[in-house]
Amino acid sequence: MGFLFFLFVAVTVAESASSHDGSRGSSSLQLPLFHPQSGELEQFVAPFTAVLDEDAARVKFMNSRLDGKNVCSGALIGRKSIGVPVNPGLSLGVGNYYTRIGIGTPASYHLVVVDTGSSFSWIQCQPCDIFCHAQAGVLFKPTASGTYRRLRCDSPRCSSLKKATLNSPVCSTSNVCIYTATYGDRSYSIGYLSQDSLVLGAASLPGFAFGCGQDNEGLFGRSAGLLGLAKSELSVISQFSNKYTSAFSYCLPTLNGTGGFLAIGGGSGSGYKYTPMLTDPRDPTLYFLRLSAISVSGRPVSVPGSAYSSRTIIDSGTVITRLPPAVYSAFRTQVVKSISPKFRLTGAISILDACFAGTFKQIASVVPPIQLIFQGGGALNLSPQNVLYEVKTGTTCLSFAGNLNSDDVTIIGNQQQQTFDIIYDIANSRIGFAGGGCR
Repeated sequence: MGFLFFLFVAVTVAESASSHDGSRGSSSLQLPLFHPQSGELEQFVAPFTAVLDEDAARVKFMNSRLDGKNVCSGALIGRKSIGVPVNPGLSLGVGNYYTRIGIGTPASYHLVVVDTGSSFSWIQCQPCDIFCHAQAGVLFKPTASGTYRRLRCDSPRCSSLKKATLNSPVCSTSNVCIYTATYGDRSYSIGYLSQDSLVLGAASLPGFAFGCGQDNEGLFGRSAGLLGLAKSELSVISQFSNKYTSAFSYCLPTLNGTGGFLAIGGGSGSGYKYTPMLTDPRDPTLYFLRLSAISVSGRPVSVPGSAYSSRTIIDSGTVITRLPPAVYSAFRTQVVKSISPKFRLTGAISILDACFAGTFKQIASVVPPIQLIFQGGGALNLSPQNVLYEVKTGTTCLSFAGNLNSDDVTIIGNQQQQTFDIIYDIANSRIGFAGGGCR
């Protein structure tokens, strides 16, 4: 168990045969996920409180961007005196998973964050005109690629940046389009909108649009950048849509688990229970769905149906699931009632206010069956590892939190998604869940 969700992908590609469930095209690209301790990504160990702080920053921005409260917080001035407005955005720290991509001709390979809450992809590039954070591996060198080029301000892709990054592009004196990607903890990347060949194992995408970062600062771990999976014209899913069905799936393994994967173009092909993929005009890039009930030991928590009326998103980068206040209170009460007769409650740790004296292994045996139920019948049948986290030796907490306000966005976090095969079938506007995707 643990919150060290830094993972990387060793790129092995499976070009799978067509399935007939409507979720895939003629093939899909599958990348297995592994924990970084097995290889390449040098990882720093973040304190648990830092994990929660970064998670809180991400959640805060999710609410502000849906409420239309994004405001410019200042300007970043490059050495060529280009002023760029900065909006707060998503935290990218220790809650995100990694994959490996190749960029250029010939390709150089880089470990990047994979994020369903972002739709714009970028990597750090030489010459790093202003600043590049420390990363695992070498920086991308545009001059070494025979297919790299910068995009001009009159490019249609430059016009798509506003939707993809929530920041308007600006132009250099030579009419090159400059992007700004900003995140909730005040991390940011600024650089040139570019295109080059994207390589994922044996598959390649010529003319892939991405950001070539020249000023990249903040909590990005040792990643080289970010691969955006949210919905926009610049998303990697949209750019691959001519080759693969507009869908992707993943299984997020536990810290010591195996078999995790990211698949572009579809999923395993069977066993999914679906819920409608919803949209919200305030941010059409995110993946919305409707949480309709939570059951504990087979019985729904005691709240009216209206308690689930807040907007709900599923997000790979948020760690702790956030629930409406009334739902969380009733849910917490039922879980505590099951556990507290054998393990006493202790003090809260940050946002986690249902903590028990005992190890995860001890308490797991008395965790009741818990199910997150979505509109249409899709559901997550949670195991103890989806429900509890051992914060420190001998103290284990319920890994859910309540929102402050009833209209705050409900978020299904990655702790609760672990080990499930989850498909985002964009073409058919549905999200599917299947158990046993990985460990």
